[in-house]
Amino acid sequence: MFGSAARAADFDPGRSDIDLLVSFSATAKKNVSTFFDLIHALEGVLGRRVDLVERRAVEKSQNYIRRRAILRDVETVYG
Repeated sequence: MFGSAARAADFDPGRSDIDLLVSFSATAKKNVSTFFDLIHALEGVLGRRVDLVERRAVEKSQNYIRRRAILRDVETVYG
């Protein structure tokens, strides 16, 4: 988890979404349908909008400011 959800002081229960940094195993079925199915399932459980971002994409990002901000704030929810 990262963003305002990881920084409780910035989280607005009425408006904030939940940003999740995810990693998929090498054997996981990777396709658009699976990705969006996961988003919809998490939104149903959490009761709010969820943004999923793949960790590998962040780590390889050329935008070092965004990469550093995300990786600095990340809180492990399930490891």
